[in-house]
Amino acid sequence: MHNTVKNLLDIQNNIKDYLSKSDTKKHIKVIAVSKTFDIEKILPLIDYGHLDYGENKVQEAMEKWTKIKKDNKEIKLHMIGKLQTNKVKFAVQIFDYIHSVDSEKLAKKIADEQLKINKKIKIFLQVNIGDENQKSGINKNDINKLVSFCNDLKLEVIGLMCIPPLNNDPEEYFNEMKQINNQYGFTELSMGMSSDYLKAIKNHSTYVRIGSNIFGQRS
Repeated sequence: MHNTVKNLLDIQNNIKDYLSKSDTKKHIKVIAVSKTFDIEKILPLIDYGHLDYGENKVQEAMEKWTKIKKDNKEIKLHMIGKLQTNKVKFAVQIFDYIHSVDSEKLAKKIADEQLKINKKIKIFLQVNIGDENQKSGINKNDINKLVSFCNDLKLEVIGLMCIPPLNNDPEEYFNEMKQINNQYGFTELSMGMSSDYLKAIKNHSTYVRIGSNIFGQRS
């Protein structure tokens, strides 16, 4: 068995153990964050049957995934990085989920482009939960406005997404995100990475974005 597959199974078993101990029936999706890794490194996971992958650059995603997605219709590609409006046209063609919508301008562009090709993208709104100047995401106070705007555009918003501040314990941020997500009645929540995915799941995350624990460190 290839290392990456073994790593993925370890993560899935950790999640299973945690859920059985906490008596939670949720289904958690593991997004294998394949950004910067070439396709040879990813193929063992594809061959194994894993379906969810995360990329953060549109160009790289198109080069790596266009043919593979044609051959394998089940694969779901997740845009987890900052998306520039001038790349939306291409992003909508290749991605099935966008986790980083954080402005009305971006939401409008996605709505326009997906209409042209008759495709429905699943959307997460990225929240700047730690109020950090250098980070993407909307302010907590602006969520309501963006949710309404997206609803008017008939975008399929399925939940919120966050990346908590690096050097703090993420637990309090995850907990706050869980509460905000519940307020809006969203069923999905995108948070948690290699270092903190179990804490995220404890706070009702349903999509965890895991790179280094599957593929190893990026060079």
